Amino acid sequence: MSGRFIAVVGPSGVGKDSVMLAVAARAPQLSLARRVITRASDAGGEAFDAVSLAEFAARKSAGAFALSWQAHGLHYAIPVTVDTALAAGFDVLANLSRSALLAAQARFANFEVITLSAERSVLAARLKARGRETDAQIAARLDRAATGLPKGLLARDFDNSGPLEQTVQAVLAHLSAGRPAP
Repeated sequence: MSGRFIAVVGPSGVGKDSVMLAVAARAPQLSLARRVITRASDAGGEAFDAVSLAEFAARKSAGAFALSWQAHGLHYAIPVTVDTALAAGFDVLANLSRSALLAAQARFANFEVITLSAERSVLAARLKARGRETDAQIAARLDRAATGLPKGLLARDFDNSGPLEQTVQAVLAHLSAGRPAP
């Protein structure tokens, strides 16, 4: 049995990493994909592998990535090691950019998309609190928050404006309903 590759997408500040960590902590059949990013290791936020642009390019050339994309002036990738977890029957949650969804759909046979959304005021407060962007960058991210998914791609949306636990329970129920019995 092959696991599902579950892309989690949504605007900056919506809580993708928080939801994914909490869901994975409660579901032993889930694995989290650890992204490789050309961002400083002390940038905060999610756990990721920080690499230079040269190292990223070298790994990409060596076939170390199942997916890679660019967003917000950075390069991101999902390591090819996710194939091992999928082959073992684990579902893999991955924080993806909407721009990488079609490539992910083409790459993974058992593919699903979860979108997280939140009210604009909630997103603005979360982005300000994390302290990584200027006010102009926050405004630009908020303007991009309404960007839709690629045409024809189906997704299940969860509003994460409220308590994290409420979203986590809803996502867990959805994922359990879509998982075949062992």
